[in-house]
Amino acid sequence: MRVVIVGGTSGIGLATAELLAGEGHEVVVTGRSAERVEAALKRLGDRASGEALDARDVEATRAFFAGLGVVDHVVVTVSGRGQAAGPLRTLTREKLTSAVQDKLVPQLLTAQAALDTLSPEGSLTFVSAASARSSAPGVSGLAAVNGALESVVPGLAVELAPIRVNAVSPGVIDTGWWTGPNEEGKAGVLATAAQGSPTGRVGRPQDVASAIAFVVGNSFVTGTVITVDGGWRLKA
Repeated sequence: MRVVIVGGTSGIGLATAELLAGEGHEVVVTGRSAERVEAALKRLGDRASGEALDARDVEATRAFFAGLGVVDHVVVTVSGRGQAAGPLRTLTREKLTSAVQDKLVPQLLTAQAALDTLSPEGSLTFVSAASARSSAPGVSGLAAVNGALESVVPGLAVELAPIRVNAVSPGVIDTGWWTGPNEEGKAGVLATAAQGSPTGRVGRPQDVASAIAFVVGNSFVTGTVITVDGGWRLKA
């Protein structure tokens, strides 16, 4: 099995690459910087290859997939850094537009670029976020972006069949996405999130990676959004 993980050099993407490579699959990872790609490949070993790629560059993304040959599965973990987070009163046009351009647009256009190289028995997996269905204050901008991404999954599963289309929707996961001005601030946010979770903790990238591996490997799952949030949505 050959799996391309766009955004596979850190966080959830890297954890997914490690899991799949550890199971004996061939993985191809991309990241925005050559340094991150190089570091990821050192961790992943001989079953991995990679290339620096900014998924916001449509032509570069098309050229990347055109040069790959046939692949079995594509996982898209591209994300912004929460520019659209915060109360509605402080949400600006620039922040919302940036969030759309950094996540929604590159995820969909990456999927488009991959179509001609995907095996008919293969799959597309988007990574959204549980903010799409959250009632927590201050996430309306994030919910708009991730909700839009999740809403396309059922339609694309029908449109692109027999290629399977799914999304995995993480809650609060301890990754670099939460990095703020200082580590103390990040720790406080994560601690608060852990208190609000029925599982009593925030997620690890490996928690989400195992869900991605499930939808990639299960040939009878399509049109589905799988939430991996430790039950956070139940109390948020």
